[in-house]
Amino acid sequence: MQTDGRITFAEAVRDALRDAMKADDSVVLLGEDIGTYGGAFGITRGLLDEFTARRVKDCPISEAAITSMAVGAAMAGLKPVVEIMFEDFITLATDSLVNHAAKIHYMFNGQYRVPLVVRAPIGAGRGYGPSHSQSLISMFAHVPGLKIVIPSTPGDAYALLRASIDDPNPVLFLEHKLLYAVSADAACVPATGQIGPVRMAREGRDVTLVTFGNGVVLAEEAAGKLAERGVSAEIVDVRTVRPLDKGAIVASCSKTKHAVVVTEEYPFCSVAAELCALIQEECWDRLEGPVIRLTGQDAPIPCAASIEQSWLPSVDAVVKAALRAATKV
Repeated sequence: MQTDGRITFAEAVRDALRDAMKADDSVVLLGEDIGTYGGAFGITRGLLDEFTARRVKDCPISEAAITSMAVGAAMAGLKPVVEIMFEDFITLATDSLVNHAAKIHYMFNGQYRVPLVVRAPIGAGRGYGPSHSQSLISMFAHVPGLKIVIPSTPGDAYALLRASIDDPNPVLFLEHKLLYAVSADAACVPATGQIGPVRMAREGRDVTLVTFGNGVVLAEEAAGKLAERGVSAEIVDVRTVRPLDKGAIVASCSKTKHAVVVTEEYPFCSVAAELCALIQEECWDRLEGPVIRLTGQDAPIPCAASIEQSWLPSVDAVVKAALRAATKV
């Protein structure tokens, strides 16, 4: 861990990779420009010098080939961690993930496991445009056999990545670009984590904000503004979309009796839609207001900063939705 007392999200991811590689020689890194260059966002910087090209593999520009090779390596006993430059490009590796990695354990009756982690940055906010800014989570959440982890804090970035690497199943580990510079007290970073349980980011009594990734940052700022208006917001940081901690989400919404789901996705067939359905189906007799879904727009993500911001969920939009959900307006 870092010695200056603070650790950024990006440093936490790098530390998790380094510590996992030190602890287990079977952990190898695969990806484009992850060696000398250190990765598109600098996450693997320094790891080539430390672990040599035997374990940090710069690969040709073919996400399909990289991921297919990693699936085979995982079946053969290694623990590959693949870095995809942008989550958008995982679409090029869909066959390997959806038709093979997710199903091999089932099809071979447990004779093979696929301890594979695919890391990728997600999300908008940097003006990268429609093919480098998406959050395509629901495309892969639809598939049984894939685990999906989306941390929102440096502590979870470290602990949940270590847990993902140790997991015998394929995991998509998705990192929002706007979180890389977020820092936390290094002393508060846990050594281990567990895939599955939510994190109660804030206790409240009037409305539950269900979210993950950078949505937690929006929710925390919105909760402060809501408190000024006499509304106590509870924040449920989902952390893992698959498996989903349904019980904790239902318990929180049943307590507050009002719910807003905040995600940075296209709205149609989104994870947000699934969360809304869960809350409505399980809490319908306890809710006292509508379950509100707040996502990105149903359109490609713009490059221009001003237009991009109008595409994204905002703090003010979260406040407005929470007030509506809690019937305060």
